[in-house]
Amino acid sequence: MPSRSKKTAPKKAPKASAKPAKKAVKKTDAGAPEKRLVWRKEQEGAAAREVAREGDGGFEPRIIAFACNWCSYPAADAAGIGKMQYPPNARIIRVMCAGRIHPAFVLRALELGADGVLVSGCHDADCHYLFGAKRAAEQFEKTAKLVRMLGFEKERVRFEQISAAEAPIFVRVMREFVEDLKKLGPSPLAGTASGELEIPDAVAVEKT
Repeated sequence: MPSRSKKTAPKKAPKASAKPAKKAVKKTDAGAPEKRLVWRKEQEGAAAREVAREGDGGFEPRIIAFACNWCSYPAADAAGIGKMQYPPNARIIRVMCAGRIHPAFVLRALELGADGVLVSGCHDADCHYLFGAKRAAEQFEKTAKLVRMLGFEKERVRFEQISAAEAPIFVRVMREFVEDLKKLGPSPLAGTASGELEIPDAVAVEKT
């Protein structure tokens, strides 16, 4: 009898792996947190100075604005709610009273790369703490003297009294301040190697 050919079983297809293939991940420093966006003084400062030299109007000043919680900050808030347009160059820091803005705070902001600093508080009659508005004016007077002694232009710092109902004034002040700083150009500290502000020994800042 003729021999029967054995049927060969079809080969089974390989099972798909349940685990997806691992993608190559570029190793970073172990345990390093995710880097956040920060001001890079050397790169941005050098670029800003180059733009200012070219004169193409591309320089945008960086402003730190200390705003009183009871008057100036609500004015800025009202400007936003009312869709009043003003340059977005300022990072507003809300403080309980402008009278607490020690000259060292303003100098520190300049040291860290701000092109200008605005201190904004209440009118004398509207002060929530009665004497805070007067205190703010006194503190800023010391600040202005220190800024000039350290070689900065006096226009890099500004003091304003703006009530909660004066949103249009806040808008006008921000526009004027940005234009003044554009004329001055980048801060003298922008792009420096150390970014440190040396205060002469002769300069004494009274503690609050």
